Amino acid sequence: MNSSAKQSDATSSVNFSQQLLLAMPGKVSGNLANTVIYVCEHTDQGALGLVINRPTDLTVGGLLQRIDLDLSLEIGPVQDSPVYFGGPVQTDRGFVLHAPVGGYSSSIQLGDVALTTSRDVLQDVAQGKGPEQLLITLGYAGWGAGQLESEMSQNAWLNVGATNDILFKTPSENMYQVALAQLGIDPLMLAGEAGHA
Repeated sequence: MNSSAKQSDATSSVNFSQQLLLAMPGKVSGNLANTVIYVCEHTDQGALGLVINRPTDLTVGGLLQRIDLDLSLEIGPVQDSPVYFGGPVQTDRGFVLHAPVGGYSSSIQLGDVALTTSRDVLQDVAQGKGPEQLLITLGYAGWGAGQLESEMSQNAWLNVGATNDILFKTPSENMYQVALAQLGIDPLMLAGEAGHA
């Protein structure tokens, strides 16, 4: 086993964890076209991210009722928040991105936010005791080993640092433009169609 070669490969590659990926027009197609993805984890084994700008018709309250959680009167306006299409993998599974981190049973801390997949966070939300900021998705976007790096080298994605304002406070229809603005890019500068000079 050559662990030193593995380590040097891992340290020489870029880590996109806790970054936003912006799908480039004409480069990313299918159900990830025009998406903003928060990369939760990126290792030499691959990457996992959540699409954060594609709301579904399902609300948080509707999801909680669907999984047999009684809604407390204290749940507040979060019950009307949309549940997002997080990506094409495991679309029957919920992922909760939230701040503050809390002490939930199945969480990964990502800086000052956490990704939780256990039911206890949803029980707290139903009782009005959930995290102050949260975004719930069904499904995730995944990349195999080296796949995201390959797509990045083909300019399929732009990356920018994620902020809690973009994750939790920016309306989904504005996320792409707000994230681009952090890079100093006007969306009109991106050519989505060939043949226009």
